[in-house]
Order: sequence, then structure tokens, then C-alpha cells
Amino acid sequence: MLLSSGGLHKPCEGELNKGEPRRGEKRVSIWRVTRDGRQQRDDILAVEEPLEIRVVFGPREKRRSKSLSITMRTPGRDFELAAGFLLSENIVSRPEDIISFEHVGPVPEHGFHGNTLSVELGFEVPLEMEKLQRHFYTTSSCGICGKASLDAVRSQGVERLEDPLMVETDVIFRLPEGLREQQDVFDRTGGLHAAGLADPQGEFIAICEDVGRHNAVDKLIGSQLIEADAEFPLAGKILVVSGRASFELMQKALMAKIPMLVAVGAPSSLAVELAEEFNMTLIGFASNQRFNTYAGVSRIE
Repeated sequence: MLLSSGGLHKPCEGELNKGEPRRGEKRVSIWRVTRDGRQQRDDILAVEEPLEIRVVFGPREKRRSKSLSITMRTPGRDFELAAGFLLSENIVSRPEDIISFEHVGPVPEHGFHGNTLSVELGFEVPLEMEKLQRHFYTTSSCGICGKASLDAVRSQGVERLEDPLMVETDVIFRLPEGLREQQDVFDRTGGLHAAGLADPQGEFIAICEDVGRHNAVDKLIGSQLIEADAEFPLAGKILVVSGRASFELMQKALMAKIPMLVAVGAPSSLAVELAEEFNMTLIGFASNQRFNTYAGVSRIE
């Protein structure tokens, strides 16, 4: 796979001097007000900017370009974000399905590159735009009916996960704190969600952060899809998220064949339905003292 715009570093890690704003962060002047008075000081915010994902597809002699999605995200790891998004929408399934990534369009002030990302797909990757647009559905916050969302997943021919993964209770107790300890940008801004990929022993393989919880998961899954030394699909792994477990996150885990999702927050009813139907393990309200298992308890020792 050809990686334009400078290639990739180790998945999802920041790289700037200690104490300085990192990529995806912005320093602003604020007034801190307490009962003792007010004081002007600097603060660091998580940056939020739009990213348009476009795909170049079709046979070699008749290539086409089409805009697929616009999402609000924290700049950085855009290649991984796009790869994870394309996988979760069943457009790609392996690293060979993507030829290259390239940032295009005007570069915003103080930006590193344009906010449009062009992804060139392999010549043999089928992409029926009309069918694809019918399968795109909004998140639960937009009020789309649950049956339509489940039907969209079923229509993609996804199979139940017969994954033999077994995880000890003590490992699950450790996961939320382990994720939190590695949320570097959250420590500086307080404004990002995190998603981590762990092995059955609770060791984290990669962690990504973003202002959007779904973007953090896309970046995480995408980082594994396009890393040459990563195993894919992600069978036998655990997805750990810092917020709630929505249907959308469960669907992304399913498409990557991750059998277990551990969330710090609550699951939605539709997320539980999806987990039950596709034989996934769903854990919510996870902490170092307790957790609730909503589906797939047989994988917990």
C-alpha cells in the first residue's frame, strides 16, 4: 500500500515536545473564575475540524471520484480514520483494497494539510454507489429506527462471531484504568474520547483519541488494517472505549471481527441486540471494582 503525505508513524501516538501544544490541540487565553476571584491564563483545547473522505474507484481505464462522508474529527491520523470508516461500511476488507491516501484541497490557516482526504481503492474493489448510499444510515442521535440499522448490518452478509476468546475477570477490571493512563491528549485538554485495542492478557496494542467516539474507533481499527505487521481481522482482541457503547461502535467492532467490547459507560438497547444476534460480548459500566455483562458472558472466566 502506498501512503502519501509523508507515510505513517507508530499508530495513534503524538510527537511534540513536552509542554507544547500537539497536533490536534490549540492554545487559547481564558479567564479562570473561582470564589476567590478571576485570573487570566492559557488553556489547551482539542481541535475539531471537518474531514471529507473521497474515494477513487472503478476499473483502471475508467476511474471515478466520489465523496462518501464528511465527519467532524480531531486532525491527525486521517489515513487510519478513513481506513477504519471504509472497513466498517464494508467497502474494504483487507490492506490490499487500498492503493493510496492523499490529502487534497486548500490548507486551512495554521493547518498541516487540507481537510479533504482522497483514498484510491484497488481496481478490483466493487463499489456500487446507489446501493452503498441506501446502506448508509445515521447514528442513534438522529432518530433512525433500530430495525433499519440492524437490517443494514444483516444485508452485508456478516456472520456470527464464533470466536473462542476467553478473558479473566481481573483483566477486565484493569482495562478502564489502563486505557485512561494512556489518554495523553485527554490529560491536556479534557475533551477527547479514547478507544484501545487489548489482547486477552489486558496489554494494549494501540490506543487512539478523537473528539468523536466513532472516529476514535475508526482510527484504531484503521491503524491495524494498514499496518504491515498487524494481524487482521482482529479476532481474539478486546475493544475498550472511554464512553458509552452505542450501536455504531458495536457495528464497527463486528466488521473488524472483534468479539468483545468493554465500555466505561452504558450500552444502548440496540447495541445489546446487535451483540446478542452476532455472538459478541458486551460489557458496560466497567471500572476497577465492577462491570455489567449484557451479552456473551461465556467468554468471561
